[in-house]
Amino acid sequence: MPLKALSRLWGQINELNLPVFLRKPVIGLYIWMFGCKLDEAVEEDLKAYRNLSEFFRRQLKPHVRPVDLDHHITSPADGKVLHYGKVESGVLEQVKGITYSLKGFLGSNCTLSDDDFQKKLLKNPANELYHCVIYLSPGDYHRFHSPTLWTMNYRRHFPGELLSVSPGVARWVQGLFNFNERVVYTGDWEHGFFSMTAVGATNVGSIKIYCDKDLTTNSSLKHPEGSFYDKEFKQAIEVQKGEMFGEFNLGSTIVLVFEGPKDFEFKVDNNQKVQFGEAMGRVLTSTE
Repeated sequence: MPLKALSRLWGQINELNLPVFLRKPVIGLYIWMFGCKLDEAVEEDLKAYRNLSEFFRRQLKPHVRPVDLDHHITSPADGKVLHYGKVESGVLEQVKGITYSLKGFLGSNCTLSDDDFQKKLLKNPANELYHCVIYLSPGDYHRFHSPTLWTMNYRRHFPGELLSVSPGVARWVQGLFNFNERVVYTGDWEHGFFSMTAVGATNVGSIKIYCDKDLTTNSSLKHPEGSFYDKEFKQAIEVQKGEMFGEFNLGSTIVLVFEGPKDFEFKVDNNQKVQFGEAMGRVLTSTE
């Protein structure tokens, strides 16, 4: 199916300005269908949203999502945890039992094995590599934030497919995240390698990153299968914990892959609903 073209069309429809008298019933129907919490939004008057796209990208009131300061990693978005844990032998899990290659996900052309590629990422050989997958449903808050203080050096954009990333699809499409359009940002945090990836999906025609104005996603241009495009930031960008990082135009997925000491401990469970700023994990030794 022409999912990218359909997603671009859906994006254009979402950006069509609604007559004022239609805004409340149309957006109100969407709120009812997907269980959105309007009372958390900065703007509660539905007539103030010119179109559905503006409502998708609504901002939240500052006090409704306090950022946990006692844990090293906090949730970057509202959503559901599909999977988390250690990366084993260069293989990630999108949901339990369904895997994809770390090397393929980050886009390396090197001849190293998956296991050796994972080891090469580590700044400290004594550390482990961890990951967490968070799915944003259509009813969730659609902006995403930095889960920790880190320095961003590099962007890699994969203009891939736009398959659905809903939990049901993720359970039966092996390597789903390696097929889809995604934008991988890599750098360092206090414990070594750190990456944050925004994964596109059906009807998510736009991934916007606030500090990367050159990024254009879901282009109509044809790209060779498996291609990707790199950008090295001339000056490393320091991203603060909780800082607004980007937005989707509907629901999608955030994948974190990061290095940490062996005693890093997650504070979430699979299929748990999380909110932006909520505790996700910490390094035990540095808090004792």
